[in-house]
This record gives sequence, structure tokens and C-alpha cells, in this order.
Amino acid sequence: MQETTMRPQLGERIITAINTPPQDAPHARRNDALLALACAVSAVLLGLKGQDGPRPDALGWVLLLAVHPLLVWRREHPMRVLVVALALIATYHALDNDHSAPAAATMVVLYTIAATGTVRRTLIVGGCVLGMTLTVNVLTNPEGVGELLRISGWVLAALFCGIDVRFYRAYVASIVERAERAERTREEEAARRVAEERLRIARDLHDLLAHSITLIGVQTSVASHVLTVDPERLDRAAISRALDDISETCRTARGELRSTLEVLREAELPDGRGPLPGLTALPDLADSARTAGAQVTLDVRVTDAPAAVGAAVYRLVQEALTNAVRHAGPGVKVTVNVVPEGGWGLRLSVEDEGPEGPPPVVTGSPGYGLVGMRERVRSVGGTLDAAPREAGGFAVTAVLPLNPSVVTDTTTEGARP
Repeated sequence: MQETTMRPQLGERIITAINTPPQDAPHARRNDALLALACAVSAVLLGLKGQDGPRPDALGWVLLLAVHPLLVWRREHPMRVLVVALALIATYHALDNDHSAPAAATMVVLYTIAATGTVRRTLIVGGCVLGMTLTVNVLTNPEGVGELLRISGWVLAALFCGIDVRFYRAYVASIVERAERAERTREEEAARRVAEERLRIARDLHDLLAHSITLIGVQTSVASHVLTVDPERLDRAAISRALDDISETCRTARGELRSTLEVLREAELPDGRGPLPGLTALPDLADSARTAGAQVTLDVRVTDAPAAVGAAVYRLVQEALTNAVRHAGPGVKVTVNVVPEGGWGLRLSVEDEGPEGPPPVVTGSPGYGLVGMRERVRSVGGTLDAAPREAGGFAVTAVLPLNPSVVTDTTTEGARP
């Protein structure tokens, strides 16, 4: 079925015309031409009737009709139209023609001045018009005090009507501008949240994949070492244990990867698998590092923490253990402590003693591990210190508030050589 477009009602069209600034109104020139024609017809009828004075003579008709074409350009040149129109109208009244005939054109010109100009300009124009009206009335009708008051009332009414419409348009424009600004703010906020969510998922994927791939690489090296050192005395139990460790690491990585990616499908899977591991998963993380040969000592004295803080601690420990195994070798000794800090937070420290012999050769370009640590700590309002130890090895220390509203901006970071 073909939809029919409903035309706006007369009241809606009037409100739209009032709300639209004169310079931006559609079909302004055509509408002004029709308005000028209507005012001219009204002036001719009033002039022929001669209710407020004698009928205009030939010169009076010329002056009266010459005013109305100026209304077509009242929006573009309001002051010029005012000056020319007042000169013609003042001459018309000075010749003692019918005084009511040019009233409509005069009100339109005064309204335009008030609606398009400043209040100061409007008051100046109003004073000049009233002064000119007083002068003409004294010369033509010295005893017409009532007529003077009536004309002054119409002049003031036209000016104040234009000022009121101008203020109303400014008010509507401010409302529209605030609504547009609020809409832009909502869009920017939505874009910012999307960017933050992408960054968080990127950090989680980096921590997960870097940790798992590093452990798999170490365990594969162990199996390869067993196969190549003494092929004639093959240690099947050691190879089987290394392969089992690789399989377990893959299963753990797959589960965490699924939990991370399900965040992107919350709308489709409202009954997701819950948050990522926190403080309670640190023993499993330490065990997975031990399977890679690291000697991990774990001391966790904080058991209750917000989900965001717990996830941050888990990822920091995961990244620190991965770096320790990668840079110091599988036999590295690592100490992990999670202890209370001042009753308002917790302190995490991960320290390794470095390699016992020459450090393993690290291939590839530097990653984003320490950058991800800094961003993760900052997201929960904590501080980070990551730097080499004087006695050798590397130390990562983070202080995280248990109340996320406690935020500090001090974040320092070192670099592993």
C-alpha cells in the first residue's frame, strides 16, 4: 500500500514559521511577496474608504503603493527598508492623507527590525519612530492626543512582539543545540566504551595467549630435549608427562579464551560462564607455571576482592610468570605474594631471581606485556612498579585498592633488559 503523507496543520505551520529564523525560512522571498501584496490590498481598501482622513490624492497613492514592494527585501536589508519606508510613509502622512492605510506595512517593517536585530537597535528605532510620529501629528493634527496614543501603542506593540519572537527563537535554538550536544556526547561516550572494551579484550587475549604459548614452548622443548639427549635410552614417562602438560595447558587456554570471547556475545548468550578467574585461581596459575619448570612460591593472604581487582591480580601474575619463564628459563625461582596494604587495598609482588646460567635467547620483537600491565592497573586505580632487581632478576610490584573509587595517578614502569 502506498503511504500518504499528511500535511501539517495550520497551527503547526505557524509554530514552525515562528521558530525558524527569518534568514533561514524556506521560500522567504515568495512569502514576503505574498505578504507585500496582502498589505497593499489592505492599504488600497483602507485608502478608498477614507475612514481616518481624506482619500489619498495622486501623489499619496504613489507614496502609499511604493512602500509595499520594499517588504520583499525586508529580511536581507531590514534597516534600508526601514529608512526608505519611513521616508515614504512620513511624507504620505505629512500630506494629510488617510492615516490608517499604511498601518499594515509600517507594522511589518517595525516587527522585522525587532525580530532580526538587537534590543538596543530596536529601542533606538522605536524612539526615532515615535519621535517622527509625534512631529507629524503635531504638524497635521495638534489636538489629536488620543490619536497619538493609539499610534504609539501600535508601534510599541509591533516592536515588543518582534523582541518576544526573537527571544523565543533564541530559546528554541539553545534547546536544539543542547539536545544535539547531548546526542554527540552520548555517541562519543558509546564510542569510548567500545574502545575501552576492545582494549580490555585485547589485553586479556594477549595475557592468555602469551602465557599459554610460552608454557607450551617450554614443555615442547623439554620433550625435544628428552628425545635428542639419549635416543637409545628413551624416557617414555618423561615424554608422556610433557605431552600431558601440553594438553592440559591447551585445554586451560581454550576455556579461558572461550570465556573471554563470550563477552562479545552477551546479548545472544545471557547465561554466560561468568567472570574471568580471580584470586582463587592463582594456585592453578602457579601449578601451570610449575609444569613449565618454574619454581613458584605462592603466598596469598587476601581472599576477598572486587571482581575487577581480582581479575587484574590474576592477569598481572600471569604476565609476570610468563615473562619470568621466557626471559630466565624454565628453572627460574619465582616468589608471588598477595598481602593486605594499609586496610584499604592489597599489594602484589612477583619477583624472580633470574637465570642461573646464561639467559635463553628471546626471539621476536618486544610485546605489549608491560604496557598491558600498566593499563590494567590504571583501570582499577592502582600503581605499578616493574623494574630489574639489584640482586638480579626482575620484580613487579602493584598496589591495588579494594575500593575502586580510591584512584591514584602515579604509575611507574621499568623495562626488562
